[in-house]
Amino acid sequence: MSRVWNFSAGPSCLPEDVLKECAAEMLDYNGTGQSVMEMSHRSKAYEPIIEDAEAMVRKLMKVPENYKVLFVQGGGSTQFAMVAQNLGIKNKKAAYIETGVWAKKAAAEAKKLGIAVDVIASSKDKNYSYIPRVEKITGDYDYAYICFNNTIMGTHYEYIPDCGDIPLVADISSCVLSEELDVSKFGLLFAGAQKNLAPAGVTLVIIREDLIPEVDACLPGTPTMLAYKTHADNGSMYNTPPCYTIYVLGKVLHWIEKNGGAAGINKLNVAKADLLYNYLDNNEGNFYHATAEKGSRSLMNVPFLTKYSTAETAAASKKDEADRTDAEKSALAKEKEINDMFVKEAAAAGLVNLKGHRLVGGMRASIYNAMSIEGVKALVDFMKKFAKENA
Repeated sequence: MSRVWNFSAGPSCLPEDVLKECAAEMLDYNGTGQSVMEMSHRSKAYEPIIEDAEAMVRKLMKVPENYKVLFVQGGGSTQFAMVAQNLGIKNKKAAYIETGVWAKKAAAEAKKLGIAVDVIASSKDKNYSYIPRVEKITGDYDYAYICFNNTIMGTHYEYIPDCGDIPLVADISSCVLSEELDVSKFGLLFAGAQKNLAPAGVTLVIIREDLIPEVDACLPGTPTMLAYKTHADNGSMYNTPPCYTIYVLGKVLHWIEKNGGAAGINKLNVAKADLLYNYLDNNEGNFYHATAEKGSRSLMNVPFLTKYSTAETAAASKKDEADRTDAEKSALAKEKEINDMFVKEAAAAGLVNLKGHRLVGGMRASIYNAMSIEGVKALVDFMKKFAKENA
């Protein structure tokens, strides 16, 4: 079977060149006679792998010298707790901008740990379809928290809030190295690898050194493994790290460098996103429409609906079945029929993982770094054909 166009929100497609390199080295890495999966993380063969991965992160993201680059486990969601446990230790107070599920979950985790959470802005009023504008954040907060790109809602910050002396924390899981980013404007950045960097299993953390507390200074009860200092002092090898995932991550970083670094990749990403959004905004008969507002749209995640998804169907979907009118039931059935048909026929055409998240509905195309513009063109061509047949 030929390879498909994989639009999964994560784990996502990886560069084909990287996959081929990994396959070639699977049984014998660099003359060692073993796979990276099998070798000790303390071995002389593995040490250069993790050292190179860190060096490439620093090079591609232009990480200042006073920041630590860490490879930790537990996915991005574990950072919801680690951020609070390590940074929320002075006033036990933090500011959160709520732009969707992941920012909301992060705030909830901080609350569980005793942090007084102030939601200083939210886009809940429009189902998180835009990024609220918060030019400046002030107050006695230990940190401020944002989710820079929202995988589910398809929104993205087009600005960086001015936090003054308040450390700004950003979840960049679904947009890491899709664009240039000034690391110095943040106190801490983290990214689960399974969107743009590697298979699931490792989380990249970039943290300013002065924000790393002693283990005993973290919130009471913080486990050793959830203290940033534990990982910073041990070169991300306090325990056995996800060795193979870090190995793949290093190869992806070199692939990004070959493609022009963050700036070069961003140019490609803009071209891909423009192609898809231009069609969504100008398609004949308005059969499709994007859900994210202009000015807040993600280059990575593009949710969209058909004309059969309306304000009326959205309202009806929130009602109990018994409370829906016959007309509402019919409209919801038609909406589901069209969405299911789109996903099924797209998969048959080699375009997979396009089903939208339940909180948005419809479809979602995740067009991360490794997705080529040919894949986006194939999607748009299919969308045109489907619209013509189902108008």
